[in-house]
Amino acid sequence: PLFILILLGYCLTRLGKWPASISEGMNRFVFNVALPCMLFRVMSTFSQSPPVDARLLLAFFGSCLLVFIVGRLLATRLFNLDGVAASVFALGGIFSNNVMLGIPVATVLLGPEALPPVALVLVFNSLILWTLLTVSVEWAKQGSFSLEGLWRTLLGVLKNPLIIGILSGTAWSFLQRPLPLLAAEPLKMLASLAAPLSLVTLGMSLAHYRVRDGLKESYTICLLKLVLQPMTVWAIAWLTDLPPLESKVVVLLGSMAVGVNVYLMSQKFNVITGPAAASMLFSTVFAAVTTPIWMMLMTLAGY
Repeated sequence: PLFILILLGYCLTRLGKWPASISEGMNRFVFNVALPCMLFRVMSTFSQSPPVDARLLLAFFGSCLLVFIVGRLLATRLFNLDGVAASVFALGGIFSNNVMLGIPVATVLLGPEALPPVALVLVFNSLILWTLLTVSVEWAKQGSFSLEGLWRTLLGVLKNPLIIGILSGTAWSFLQRPLPLLAAEPLKMLASLAAPLSLVTLGMSLAHYRVRDGLKESYTICLLKLVLQPMTVWAIAWLTDLPPLESKVVVLLGSMAVGVNVYLMSQKFNVITGPAAASMLFSTVFAAVTTPIWMMLMTLAGY
């Protein structure tokens, strides 16, 4: 049912001929208003919730590092890509669409109790993965890494509306006071829009991308993203004895489709733009099958 909403958004744009300005406006509303409101509302009770096991960060980002290394090796040895292109290729294997897809899917499949662990991953996601990409790209270009690039990355993360929603909601929770009714009701209504609108908007956005070239590279990125990463994150979660809920959260997030930021990075560096766009489209379609399979396997394994 979740992917029907993505299909609806896709059809509205491709068949209904809705202009790009509509999806851009909706995307801005979801990213800057609806999702931050939902995350603020969830995190506003964080101090009263059961503690989130920080080992989920080790499981999720440990898998990101391992899969990134594998992706970079495949890119250089299998497809003969240079260091910058290989870095963006490897990023495609680990950068999940955890905002527009991960949050609503986690909410529906795992329930609202899954959102604090999701939020914890989101807080560090951009900082860690952009730093990893920056180090890889700068090393490929210059053979070194500058602290200036890391500082710019950190500032960008702190200005992100989602991070602002998470951190401000967490800060409010430690005041041990309920939200005023005047704020609580509008937040509740806006938060209820976040999941369905995210999925419809994602479908509308995907309709603007075209599959052009580099299909072998695209399919390889999909394999890294939808098979190797969830497999790796599950293995680390098992090795670290991560609790069931957090284990399901990190595997679910690891199994999400390739995020749009990979395509944006391919445009920025003018490398593998075709494979980046195609992998984003293909992985979103394939994830409609692979993510439920991963969740089913975890249930069968006793999680």
